[in-house]
Amino acid sequence: MTPDIFRAAIAAHWGSATDGAHDLGHLDRVWANAKEISTETGGADLAVLLPAAYFHDAVNLPKNHPDRARASTASAEWATAYLAGTDFPAAKIPAVAHAIAAHSFSAAIAPETLEAEILQDADRLEALGAIGIARMFHVGGAMGGLLFDAADPMALNRPLDDKRYSLDHLEVKLFPIAQTMRTSVGREMALARVEWMRSFRSRLLRELG
Repeated sequence: MTPDIFRAAIAAHWGSATDGAHDLGHLDRVWANAKEISTETGGADLAVLLPAAYFHDAVNLPKNHPDRARASTASAEWATAYLAGTDFPAAKIPAVAHAIAAHSFSAAIAPETLEAEILQDADRLEALGAIGIARMFHVGGAMGGLLFDAADPMALNRPLDDKRYSLDHLEVKLFPIAQTMRTSVGREMALARVEWMRSFRSRLLRELG
């Protein structure tokens, strides 16, 4: 089965629902990240990674939703049901479901396979680098937050509050992501993106004077 088949399936499932941080472009990039990590790491089953990448956000809940921690499990359940109705190899479905369930921060499910580790890294890379900055401000705005605290953007004299100020999210969650990466390839990619984000913040602070 091809990426186009899975892409069309998830598009039909989402229907008119829109989320700029979790759209088809996000899924395409996660699949591209997964392929790159897999190529460098070796040993992963791309037949498992492909549907896992495209279905990992099948059930996408806002970050402040009370059931957010169950979203990845619900996505795995949806993927299982969909794949069971196709000619996808039945023996591989549990591996796809596990990779999807384990990809999420909120779920706190430890990845037990290489494919699950790669998908987790591939998805977390989306929170870093230039795309990570774009998604950070998009999500912060959607949740009613401000870009930054104009009086104290670096939180030198106040507690960090990434629910109110998007820029705070760098220190609260995004910079530490690099240390959570499961593969050495993913960690190298993450560290490079974190360095870029730090340079972006430095430039922003210079412009703010």
